[in-house]
Amino acid sequence: MSHVLAAVAWPYANGPRHIGHVSGFGVPSDVFARYMRMAGHDVLMVSGTDEHGTPIQVQADADGVTPRELADRYNRVIVEDLHGLGLSYDLFTRTTTRNHYAVVQELFEGMYRNGYIVPKTTMGAISPSTGRTLPDRYIEGTCPICGYDSARGDQCDNCGNQLDPIDLIDPKSRINGETPKFVETEHFFLDLPALAEVLRQWLDTREGWRPNVLRFSRNLLDDLQPRAITRDLEWGVPIPLDGWRDRPDKRIYVWFDAVIGYLSASIEWARRSGDPEAWRQYWSADGAGKDSQSYYFMGKDNIVFHSVIWPALLSGYSGEGSRDGAPGELGRLNLPTEVVSSEYLTMEGRKFSSSRKVVIYVRDFLERYDADALRYFIAAAGPESNDTDFTWAEFLRRNNDELVAGWGNLVNRCVSMAAKNFGEIPPVDPAGLTEADEALLATSRAGFATVGDLIGRHRQKQAIGEAMRVVAEANRYLSEQAPWKLKGEADKPRMGTILHVALQVISDANTLLTPFLPHSAQQVHELLGGTGVHAPMPVIEQVDDLDGGPSYPVLTGDYTVGARWESVSIEAGRPLAAPKPVFRKLDPSIVDEELARLAD
Repeated sequence: MSHVLAAVAWPYANGPRHIGHVSGFGVPSDVFARYMRMAGHDVLMVSGTDEHGTPIQVQADADGVTPRELADRYNRVIVEDLHGLGLSYDLFTRTTTRNHYAVVQELFEGMYRNGYIVPKTTMGAISPSTGRTLPDRYIEGTCPICGYDSARGDQCDNCGNQLDPIDLIDPKSRINGETPKFVETEHFFLDLPALAEVLRQWLDTREGWRPNVLRFSRNLLDDLQPRAITRDLEWGVPIPLDGWRDRPDKRIYVWFDAVIGYLSASIEWARRSGDPEAWRQYWSADGAGKDSQSYYFMGKDNIVFHSVIWPALLSGYSGEGSRDGAPGELGRLNLPTEVVSSEYLTMEGRKFSSSRKVVIYVRDFLERYDADALRYFIAAAGPESNDTDFTWAEFLRRNNDELVAGWGNLVNRCVSMAAKNFGEIPPVDPAGLTEADEALLATSRAGFATVGDLIGRHRQKQAIGEAMRVVAEANRYLSEQAPWKLKGEADKPRMGTILHVALQVISDANTLLTPFLPHSAQQVHELLGGTGVHAPMPVIEQVDDLDGGPSYPVLTGDYTVGARWESVSIEAGRPLAAPKPVFRKLDPSIVDEELARLAD
């Protein structure tokens, strides 16, 4: 058994999340975490809502509420949506806790002491009409590197390079379209060039990463520049230095603050667990956590922050760059084992856009369709290594042809026949198993190594494909053996054997599909006469801030129960009842209905 950290990207709390978001960070991380727990590993899956920064401030002003009130509203919406999807967080928290503030400030101070955070006077943008600071992300112009005409002031989404607003060609405010005015302002910068070599050495040791992630990350090292990690802003974590901590106009940059959330959430989880030092098993590069593994899940637009910025922060805090230094009180910290980045999910050929109403929010989806139907689509057809288009026609086809007609129908037919003819799981004929029986059982048993290996290497499309291949083989076996034709008393032992073999393979396939389809996996477990928890689910708990702040909802759960990653022999004689369908067949009319909603 090993300790495994599943570090999941933090959804931004300025609105509800859509299905494109959860296809990148939500479902892939949960499939991985569920499998690793079933395989016997000690998993810690953490995240929360990212609640600081300019977009929150701007939207709160527009809505006539405080930033905290806006964050509270969407924190709850996002917690409820992720709960509805069955995402098995050990702790899903938020960045406005006092625990998080303390951990962020500790890392800032540690890097500052080690010389990797330095003050610097730079040119900042202000609005000529209001005199207020214009944050980098709210300035748009042409990228000076690749010519993309919608580059943001902090990053070009086309070429991925980090930018400063003053570098943009023809910069404009995204708030009111005016040309910003640039004035001198003092900020703190992360000295990335001083950490470039340690980052390069670390990336050179990475194996098995998705090629696009590793290639992109290495390319970024060729032109690293110091990066501002403070902002002219009222909403965020205060800068923990004399002369700065009480200033109302300077805050730590939201991206510096958010990535530290993986560590602060782990520390909060440990404090809530009764063992305040338990987080070290996943983080300490010396001692308790030196053999642990950490996997970070996100969309491709966040690669730079996880494969360069976050490792740079960890290295600087640990005193491992060209300026040396000493670790802070948290000790030397582990760098990511792997950055698992997904590509983009589009919708009916267009980019998701809330403003253009090219979107379906998680909440709206779950009101109309089953969570496992969405989880299946994301696992089988999601943007694992290429941009993928979500269409309602393809969602309908996969739900009806693969989930309902393939997997659900197999379960229903076999349980129904066994219940009707035996009232229980029938025994195997003493005459033994045929070659066909043995071949199918061997196929399902072999699936555990194959599917598990693929999930462990973040090849989830292939993994669910292999699991569904076991389902297809079971359907073929059932058609060839045709137990419904064995009607005489003399044929009943053979009928019982066929159904026993089929039900055993259904049990195996259900375990193989459990990380992907936990809701229906629990149903299938119970249809096979099983009791207790097969696929543990998260719960929402309202908790008090550990350090005296306001209470808030978290996602958490007991995942020590449930199925193991192995074939378990089914018990002959276990009572069976007539089954209810596991999946809902959808009417083809939903395609036109959903397209009409998009057109409104």
